Formats: sequence, C-alpha cells, structure tokens
Amino acid sequence: MDVHDTLGRPMRDLRVSVTDRCNLRCTYCMPREVFGRDFPFLPRQDLLTYEQIERVVRACVRMGVAKVRLTGGEPLLRRDLHHLVGLLRGIEGLEDLTLTTNGLHLAGHAETLRQAGLDRVTVSLDTLDPAIFRHMSDADADVEQVLAGIDAARRCGLQPVKINAVVRAGVNDHTVVDMARHFHATGCIVRFIEYMDVGNCNQWSMRDVVPAERIVAMIDAQLPLEPIGANYAGEVARRWRYRDGGGEIGVIASVTRPFCRDCTRLRLSPEGRLYTCLFAEAGTDVKAALSTDGDDDLLTRTIQDTWKCRADRYSELRTPTTVEGKRIEMSYIGG
Repeated sequence: MDVHDTLGRPMRDLRVSVTDRCNLRCTYCMPREVFGRDFPFLPRQDLLTYEQIERVVRACVRMGVAKVRLTGGEPLLRRDLHHLVGLLRGIEGLEDLTLTTNGLHLAGHAETLRQAGLDRVTVSLDTLDPAIFRHMSDADADVEQVLAGIDAARRCGLQPVKINAVVRAGVNDHTVVDMARHFHATGCIVRFIEYMDVGNCNQWSMRDVVPAERIVAMIDAQLPLEPIGANYAGEVARRWRYRDGGGEIGVIASVTRPFCRDCTRLRLSPEGRLYTCLFAEAGTDVKAALSTDGDDDLLTRTIQDTWKCRADRYSELRTPTTVEGKRIEMSYIGG
C-alpha cells in the first residue's frame, strides 16, 4: 500500500540511524567544541534493538519503501551490525540495502557485511589531502585507512562504491579535481555535495557554498563531462559521465537547486523517532508502538499518519530566518 504526503510524494526511502556516536569530529557535522568529552550521547540501553528496527523497516516496506540505508553517527561503531543487515535482508520487497560510513573501520567489516546481505556502501571522504582531511575531520585519522576500506568494499562486491565529498569554499574546493581524477575509471562514483546548513552548530554561511555548477565546471575542464539522466525518480544527485568512458560523478545541489518536491525519504533515529526531513525540528516517537508484542497495527498507523501529514520543503524555503532556526543534528539522524 503506497502512502503519500500532503504534496503527493510517496515514501520510497528509509534512512536508519543506528547510533549517534562517531569517531570523527567533522567541523560541519560534529564540531568538537559542542560534541566534546562530556556531550550526552544516547545511553546504549535507549537505542532501538535490531529486532525493533527490523519491525519498523518491515512496516515501511509494506507502505512502499524499497531502499534502506543504515547511517549514524558512524554505524560501524554499533556492535554486530551484520546481524541487523541479516535481519533486514530477509524482508520481502526490500530491493536495496546500503550503508553510509566514514570508512575508517570498513576494511575489517566489508566481507562480513556483504555475506550478511548488504548490497552497497557509501563512504564519506571530503579530500585526499592528508592535512586537509585531518583538519576537516578534526581527528588523528588517516586517509589511507579510508582508502583501504574502499578497496575492501570493491573486492568483496559492495559495488558500486559511492564516495560523498562535502565541498567547502576555501577549505577543500581546490582538491575537487584531484578527487575526481583519483577515482576516475575505478568504478567508484564520487558525489560532490554543496555545503549545507545542517544542524545548529556548523556556523554555516552562503559564502562557504561552492555551487554544484562550479564544481562540474572545474572537473569538466580537466576531465570532460556530459550530463546523464537519473537512475530513478527522486534521485538527489545530478549525474555526469566522463566522455572518455571513465565512469561518472554526481553533484548534490540542495542549496542552489533544491529537490524537495521529489524527496521520498523518511528517517528513523537511533532511539526510535521518525523524521520527515533532514532539517526537521522534531520527530514522532514510535518506540511505544513497538512495545506491542508482535502487533504492528499501531506502528503502521503511526508511520502512515506521520508521512501523510508531511509538508516539508526546507531547502526550497531557505531564508536567513530559517537558517537561524533550530534543527535536528545530522550526526543524530544521518545524512
């Protein structure tokens, strides 16, 4: 049974955040001055169990969801994540099961996740420059460790590997072409993302945004590109392929070219709240509905009602006033 929101958008994608913790402190997501040693992360006993997550996903699939992405925080910090993958893989009608990770632990988990039923991975990697990488992640982290994770994912068949690179003016924009060149003809798809005003603490300014049009132009000047169509309705990345046959890139332009009208995403937080937008202020609690033993009628109604009331289109309505408003943190709800 398909469910549509107030703007006629169907529910097709579910993003499941399995933890609000991360081993990086990226300045645009979890700045260390906010997410420091004493930050009150969710107690582990408050997190949804894998069995509870499976019940929510199963209910969403019955309503039209075909794609599920596991996110965080950093999802590979959640113990035995392959067990959740195995549970979700058994849901009839689920077509695509993917994971977004910073890649630091991916090399040690890729094969196990693949065997459990994971289809693909997306790795967050903003630059190949070691110094800039450490600056943006605000951690003593190694680019080579992330690249090793990408290689492990490719070897075990978690393909195509997608790489998300947030581009910030004056920080890593001069490394965009290097990223494109490195992954050219590897089968990996780099998706360059405009710097967004997610959460409440990244000090976002329009001056920090490198428009997608400029990103494409920089790459096209070195590695000629041509546009190609979307893979499916609601795909957020605009696709470009290399004219020499070396694969493709994507650009996600939620600031300069919002795509709210085609958004089909629902998000589930680690402790069981549904959010209908990455920029939402509040969510709907489903944990109470999960307390019913095996009876998912209340859970189904809660999800349906949440989606049917949805009217979000933040990026289309973005103004200086909305930018200053309170929003849920991306590290808590996933990208």
